[in-house]
Amino acid sequence: MTHFASGIDAPPRHAALDDAHVGDIRGALGTIAHHDTGARDSWRARLRTLLAILGPGLIVMVGDNDAGAFGTYTQAGQNYGTTLLWTLMLLIPVLYVNQEMVLRLGAVTRVGHARLIFARFGKFWGSFSVIDLFLVNALTLVTEFIGISLALEYLGIPRHWGVCAAAALVML
Repeated sequence: MTHFASGIDAPPRHAALDDAHVGDIRGALGTIAHHDTGARDSWRARLRTLLAILGPGLIVMVGDNDAGAFGTYTQAGQNYGTTLLWTLMLLIPVLYVNQEMVLRLGAVTRVGHARLIFARFGKFWGSFSVIDLFLVNALTLVTEFIGISLALEYLGIPRHWGVCAAAALVML
């Protein structure tokens, strides 16, 4: 078992369900080696580390800010103003704890959420979770194209051309 600079023991290699999830941290814009535990002394090194791990965090951060969500935010703001702002104070701790639990689960097991569901609860619940995730993502994609077509219609571009252009850009 290796020790980190902070005095915390690294999780054992057998914590992961397979060897593919043990090792280097591969982010959207770079990789951090598994054995790299040194401090980042320069701004350049810190920036490179940040860019290496930025991808997944950025996706989580903007996860609910799609066209459908903005429509909902606008309608709620029009109807209620700031009278429901206090509910955010109730939701922030819940969301924080949820994100921290998922982070700890991934850090300790080094395995994705779906794989853990398959391993712990079996094929039925694992398949249910994956199918549910697929449906939610497909419907979210539909709302994205609706938002793109409405936004481009404001600019005078017909809906069918806007959706075709957006689909072509997504496929690139």
